[in-house]
Amino acid sequence: MWTRDSGCTFVFHTTPTLSSRAERSRSLANDSAQSRDLVFSPTLAAIKWRFNAWAKYPNYQHDEKIGSRMAEAAGVPEIRAARGKSRVVLEGGSIDVNGRGTLLTTEECLLSKTQQRNPAMSRKDYEKLFLNYLGIGKVIWLSSGITGDDTHGHVDDITRFVSPDTVVTAVESDPNDANYEPLRENIRRLRAASDQDGNPLAIIELPMPAPVVFEGRRLPASYANFYIANGIVLVPVFNDPNDRVALDILADLFPDREITGIYSGDLVWGYGTLHCMTQQQPVAKPTENREQETKN
Repeated sequence: MWTRDSGCTFVFHTTPTLSSRAERSRSLANDSAQSRDLVFSPTLAAIKWRFNAWAKYPNYQHDEKIGSRMAEAAGVPEIRAARGKSRVVLEGGSIDVNGRGTLLTTEECLLSKTQQRNPAMSRKDYEKLFLNYLGIGKVIWLSSGITGDDTHGHVDDITRFVSPDTVVTAVESDPNDANYEPLRENIRRLRAASDQDGNPLAIIELPMPAPVVFEGRRLPASYANFYIANGIVLVPVFNDPNDRVALDILADLFPDREITGIYSGDLVWGYGTLHCMTQQQPVAKPTENREQETKN
């Protein structure tokens, strides 16, 4: 059910086209006239990453097909991400974007030799990949994820954009907790970072719940694994005193959306919760509306 990771990433694929008015009134043979009437018409497309079960499990062959089936169901073109002749492995939970050209990820997930997704790829290779397929001009590299994360460092358990210039990031108040120092390092990096325009980020701290343990293993329980939908934000909660604190923080950040807590103590036994289970699909505006907006 981890659609975030096995599924595709929907994007607006922008291609230059001639406006319909230009086509009626000018000859395409006139290059100068054609260039003046070019408009950029975004169409919905699906970036299909290769999925290999977080470079950890062998039984992923059916899951690897999910991204293509999502693209087909949505009726949009599938764009297969590749570096050279090799398809690129990536999970949606390993990245988070602000919709303006900045992306969050972690070194632990993409650059570590543990659960190594793409052994031949360097930091610069990933940054070029994100530019080519997602239009990302700025990558903010955090250090590591939280204890118990089966994915080895997904960013959607620790730091999320809530607007183009604001992030929430998980913090641990107990100095003896295994997450204390890694999360402190991440917030240090955020404070030193900037967005695609060189502006600093507004940083909102989000508490961690008390450790959730099942059969002797700590699970990746985090309020940061929320899902932003139309008119609503679905937030994992764990029958913990910090549930209300986290819900109130997110309510302040999303005043136009209903904040709904969903008990996720059972879901997190599978090493993920609400964001991991979902994948948003935007609605493309009709081309003629985009052309009118361009002229205005």
